[in-house]
Amino acid sequence: MTRANAHAADGNGAGGANAGGAGRLLGVGLGPGDPSLMTVRAVEAIAEADVVAYHSARHGRSIARSIAARHLRPDHIEEALVYPVTTEGTDHPGGYRGALEEFYAEAAARLAAHLDAGRTVAVLAEGDPLFYGSYQHMHKRLAHRYPTEVIPGVTSVSASAARLGTPLSEAEEALTILPGTLSEEELTARLASSDAVAVMKLGRTFPKVRRALERSGRLAEAHYVERATMAGERTGLVAEVDPDSVPYFSVAVLPSRVGAPAGAVRERDGQPAATTARGEVVVVGTGPAGPLWLTPQTRGALAAADDLVGYTTYLDRVPHRDGQRRHGSDNRVEAERAEFALELARRGRRVAVVSGGDPGVFAMATAVLEAAAQEPYADVPVRVLPGVTAANAAAARAGAPLGHDYAVISLSDRLKPWDVIADRLRAAARADLALALYNPGSRSRTWQVGKAREVLLEHRAPDTPVVVARDVGGDGERVHVVPLARLDPADVDMRTLLIVGSSQTRTTTRPDGTTTVWTPRRYPESGEGRHAEG
Repeated sequence: MTRANAHAADGNGAGGANAGGAGRLLGVGLGPGDPSLMTVRAVEAIAEADVVAYHSARHGRSIARSIAARHLRPDHIEEALVYPVTTEGTDHPGGYRGALEEFYAEAAARLAAHLDAGRTVAVLAEGDPLFYGSYQHMHKRLAHRYPTEVIPGVTSVSASAARLGTPLSEAEEALTILPGTLSEEELTARLASSDAVAVMKLGRTFPKVRRALERSGRLAEAHYVERATMAGERTGLVAEVDPDSVPYFSVAVLPSRVGAPAGAVRERDGQPAATTARGEVVVVGTGPAGPLWLTPQTRGALAAADDLVGYTTYLDRVPHRDGQRRHGSDNRVEAERAEFALELARRGRRVAVVSGGDPGVFAMATAVLEAAAQEPYADVPVRVLPGVTAANAAAARAGAPLGHDYAVISLSDRLKPWDVIADRLRAAARADLALALYNPGSRSRTWQVGKAREVLLEHRAPDTPVVVARDVGGDGERVHVVPLARLDPADVDMRTLLIVGSSQTRTTTRPDGTTTVWTPRRYPESGEGRHAEG
């Protein structure tokens, strides 16, 4: 403890100790570094304080103190809270975390002694006290015991955006704040799925953060800000920064995408490409319903696209973004839709073809790849990103009916003859496979479910459980289980998927009355209980 004046230790400083009562705890946000960005209330709080505390590394230099230096008085009691470790190793028996926990407890005890003596204690914090700040560790240990006020401050993220002179987030964009200490895989996933992003805590994490930006396809968008508003401030592009020169007090910023020109600077294999770069088509699966079923990779592809192409119902699941063009069409024009998307890409557009479920399961991936095999589009890059398919979504709602071998068959005879479908149903039933039946019925196809039931009953017991799953994930979701013999075609429409169990599939009624369906992973030896022939 540094006592600038002996009187201060007795509670006679300008702030005035509260004789006979507990002192006040003030968490004072100082802003990003420029003293002129301190708020009026922050300056007032320091003036009210008897004790001014601040964190520092073992070298003793405190950035927080340097920001507030002009407002410190000779009669302030100064408490320097010096970290025992920062990034180096430690021989503490509890390791790095144990060393810090012990330090926080000791620091809180030192401040509590002042508070118990009736002194007002101001804990200085760079940026905002409760935004990745050291103050929060004191707050959690003391705020419930003493009168407390937290004075917010301008964060480094806000300061960085101001220094870059570009909007951070606009309209319905979401701003994501990430610590660079996350794993590379986690950073990559979150970067791919986010709109505007700020990555904090760079320094030694910078190489990992840069790799994550590269892997997520967002390196070309990433700006670098070092020591925003402070002496030594530096800005630039992350791709051009020397990793060995990056301090802890630096931020990577991916600002708003709103208003970015179509086909603007993008990235391919980690290298920024010119605005004349060739476009691409990405076929994405939105899962069975809305945004909760999107993968991070799919979210990123949808956000980065200049154009969205798809069946109107599926396009409606994708959030609107300013500057993005949407091209909706009927569900029965897959080939035309695929060629339209590829033609847009030939003109340099980034196109996302939106498909329900997984694009490779009875969906748009095949249509796009078939069209892309034609000569006009042979040089257009095409990627397919997976999604949660309806069979897996329905199975999860019911339990685990697809827990063993299973077959996936579409009952639609629009693209193949019914005789082919019936033969495949018989073959799968004879093999005792569980079945996921897509496209079982629609307004124009009303008889296929009844015919399929007849075929399956040739090889399955009448009480074989069937999961009837309608609109999984949507507002009209309804999942129930019926015996195969009682499967009613009237319960089936174009938004329904059927899962037919094997001879081993079991059901259990849970305490809440719901039925759980599962197929054991272990299949019995011959003669051990199989009844596949029904």
